[in-house]
Amino acid sequence: MLSRDQVMEALSRVIDPELQRPVTDLDMVREVRVDGSEVAVTIALTVPGCPLRASFQEQVARQVGSLAGVERVVVSFDVMSPEEKAALTAKLRGGVTARTKGLSVDRATRVLAIASGKGGVGKSSLAVNLAAAFSSLGQRVGVLDADVYGHSVPHLLGVSQRPVAVDDMIVPPVRDGLKLMSIGFFLEENAPIMWRGPMLHRALERFLSDVHWGELDFLLVDMPPGTGDVSISLGQLLPRAEAVIVTTPQPLAQEVAARAALMARKTNMRLLGVIENMTSEVFGAGGGAKLAAQLDCPLLGAVPLDARLREAADRGHPLVWIDPEAEASRAILACAQAILATEREREVGIVKELPVVS
Repeated sequence: MLSRDQVMEALSRVIDPELQRPVTDLDMVREVRVDGSEVAVTIALTVPGCPLRASFQEQVARQVGSLAGVERVVVSFDVMSPEEKAALTAKLRGGVTARTKGLSVDRATRVLAIASGKGGVGKSSLAVNLAAAFSSLGQRVGVLDADVYGHSVPHLLGVSQRPVAVDDMIVPPVRDGLKLMSIGFFLEENAPIMWRGPMLHRALERFLSDVHWGELDFLLVDMPPGTGDVSISLGQLLPRAEAVIVTTPQPLAQEVAARAALMARKTNMRLLGVIENMTSEVFGAGGGAKLAAQLDCPLLGAVPLDARLREAADRGHPLVWIDPEAEASRAILACAQAILATEREREVGIVKELPVVS
């Protein structure tokens, strides 16, 4: 005869798509009733009208329906009480060893600040494809779109779903295993931001500290171009971050990128290396190597100019995923592997030499 314990064991394989943990661990199973061959399950959602309701419905029906003797599964939904939400928030945050009050992410997570001196060098599309490359290499990855005045990462990943608020905690949406958070989720569509100075710093600090990332190997931060208020504030709020500088081959791009690298060092980021983007007959080649030599850091790789990178981004699909054999995809994957080949000890920095691309 089918038991409640068997049903609960099946429900332990139902995973919350955003929190990436079983519903049994998250205390989301409100009720289980077994009546002969029929099983009724009630799941308590964090918010009414949860956009992932269909995923829970499908998973519960599949997992419970696979049990011997089950002919019918009835799934219903309820909403967590304020007390239950507070308990869930405490449980989730209890699993994170905080770095500082700025960024709510575990100490074991490597934070990569993807920066450039100027706009138009493909920094955001490179950040998204680099995140996709890490994910394809088996890493748990989050992407933080911190480009306050030019947030584009949700579009590049084809994500329109808004994050869910649980109590005072923000749960990021997930796309094919990638967790994503953008300042753009909290603004009216295409509305300009008029923040400056202390107001901007406070908004960024609250934004960073309230997001629950869970267990990540890498958090890639798409930094705003330049060295203004936003970049300085982010530099102060990203503890022990490692900066990856993106440049195109032209001398002017190198000159401006060098300023971003110097600012990263002044805000106590570790300079991990340089990536040259858009290498081609149009823009030339070799500028990234010159910048790396100037900054005394490795060249992580050179990514060739490829119109498919832009075309795939317009459709919301990283090229690394849809055409991993493309030359640009292979170059980005090589950059991810070069970064993975480095290790750093707490408060020490890089302890493994990076390969230098000639």
